[in-house]
Parts: sequence; structure tokens; C-alpha cells
Amino acid sequence: METFNIRYSGDFLDEKGDVANGYLGEGIYSDVPYIKYDFLMDQAPQMGDQTYKDRLYSLTIEPHHLVGTNGLVIIRPYVKRSTFAQGAESLVAIGRAGVGVDKIDLQACTENDVVVFNAPGTLTHSTASAAMLFILALAKKLPQQEKMARTGDWSEQAGVTGDDLVGQTLGLIGLGRIALELVRLLAPFKMNVIAYDPYIDQSKAQEANVKLIDDIDTLLRESDYVSMHCLLNDDTRGMIGEREFRLMQPTAYFINVGRGELVRQTALVKALQEGWIAGAGLDVFEHEPLPADDPLTELNNVILSPHWLPTTHKVVKDVMNMVSAEMCRISQGKLPDNVVNPEVLSRSGFQKKLKRYAINAI
Repeated sequence: METFNIRYSGDFLDEKGDVANGYLGEGIYSDVPYIKYDFLMDQAPQMGDQTYKDRLYSLTIEPHHLVGTNGLVIIRPYVKRSTFAQGAESLVAIGRAGVGVDKIDLQACTENDVVVFNAPGTLTHSTASAAMLFILALAKKLPQQEKMARTGDWSEQAGVTGDDLVGQTLGLIGLGRIALELVRLLAPFKMNVIAYDPYIDQSKAQEANVKLIDDIDTLLRESDYVSMHCLLNDDTRGMIGEREFRLMQPTAYFINVGRGELVRQTALVKALQEGWIAGAGLDVFEHEPLPADDPLTELNNVILSPHWLPTTHKVVKDVMNMVSAEMCRISQGKLPDNVVNPEVLSRSGFQKKLKRYAINAI
């Protein structure tokens, strides 16, 4: 039997040392005697530490965290090239408890013979329904209506009249799993759906009754609602800026539940302030967490949530069960199913690391 040590980043815990979301998927390990797990306590919040909230989104896995670690599970911390300054002799795998891996230097992981996997599919429905929530709330002017109801002055009801979605045009930038799920959810509302995605198979769009648009400018001009659903990479970073917002209709709404860095936030603020667009629903931001004094927080035509809207109790269980199951496979010398740096699989160094644990499968 070969012991497999799994360490979870400290942001899984609350100030009391309990699992913040109430579920880690550790029950899957109960019948696996060679798996041991603990937490990176120097990254965990401490009682009375008022600075932790400012450091939470800048946490980084440091070289000493890798010592004696065979499997690493993270939520928010960065994994940088500097993480491997002292090598990664014992580290076999990094599991991202979620989908996005833009905070992980995949090239550095590959060079150090570390496989990286995530939990795709677990957030598809929940993220799509979050986008749907924003669309409906913006269409019905929910924030303005809620504010009016609380003030007791109902004399200006005509000024907060919303719209139905029937016949409106939804423009999707990216047509992957989440966008297609959003199309399914919105089907009863009989919207016209168009999409810009140069990588999607035409047949998938046709099956979903989505019209593919050849250029993003046309989509921006024609859409009543624009929703972001593309991957963040060097080509898409900052792809929506002042030029793109100026192409949108002044009655149109912008929704982003994907990645904040897809959008140049200063341009978005200007578009909202100057009325180039009617409003926005945002779960993600260019820099996170969003500062309390950010201009977005002062605007009444934007709905904000803290990059947590798609997270539900069901999602937490699904993600953690998947991550734990993948770690179990690795602890038996087997490959995980959701590898995001496949180049590592052919490297002899990684193969040697993984083979060490094959004895646990006997």
C-alpha cells in the first residue's frame, strides 16, 4: 500500500476551521485506507483576521505547500511557475474544484510532470440559470421595482415598466455547454437566438435552433441581450471594450457570468454611465473581489453578484464528489477523466509518478 496525501487549499475552511460550504466529498475516501487528507492551514482564515478578505483572491500555492503533497485540490489560489521553484517530486495531480483553470500555469504544471483536472459539467445548468436570472431581472427591471416597493412611493410605476422576452434577440458570444443550456432554459420565452462562435460545429447550432453569426459586430448590433460564454485565453482577454459597447443598442443589456477579464471594465462602466447600453448583469469582474468603492457599485442600472451566483448546494456536492472520485483514481495509478493539460500524459516523469500508486489498485 502506498499512502496518497491530498491537501486542500485553506480557502475551503471558515474561521472556525470547518468546511465553509459544509461538504468536501471526503466520504468517498472513507473506504480508501491509503488516502490521507488535510488542509493548507497557512492559507485558511483566522479568527479576527480582518485582512483575509483582501488576500483571499491573491492566495498563491507556494513551494513549501508541495512538500509531501501527492494530490492538491484548490478553489481560488494561483498556481504559478514560482510554485515549482523547488520542484514537484511528490506532486502527481492538481484538482480544480470548479471549471476555470485560468489561475493555473498549465505549462509549468506539465513541465513538472503534474496532471491538472477540473470538474466540467457540474456547473453547466447552474451557470446557465444564473445568466437566465440576470436576463429576466433586467427585462422586468427588478432592482428598480424592488427599490420602489421599499420606499413606499409608488407614484412612478410607469417609469419602471419592464419588457417581455418574446420576440427579443439574445446574442451569445460562445456556444458551448453553458450557452446551449441557456438556450434550452429560455426556449419557452420564444426569443430569437443568435451566436458568434468561430469554433462551434454548425450542426450543434442548428439542433439548438440557434443562428450562427459570422462576425461579432453584427451580433452586437442586433441583440437585445448579449451574454458572454467563451473561454478566457490570450485571444479573448479584453475582447469586449469601448468599440464593442458602442455597437450595441442603447436599449440592450449585457450579461457576464463567465470571466471578468473578457471585458475591459472601464469601458463597461462608461457604457453604463453614458447610456450606450441600458444595463448589465455581472457575476464576474476584471479584478476580484470588486472593491466596495468601484464605480460599478454606484450605478443603478447594473445587477452585481460576487462570482458566486452559480454556486448552489447541489453544485458543491457535485463538484466535490467529482474531484474526490478523480483523486481516488489517481491514488490507484489511474488517469483522471477530465485532464486539462493532456501533454503531460506522455511524459515519462509523470508516468513514473503515477505508476508508483498502481499497487493500490491490487
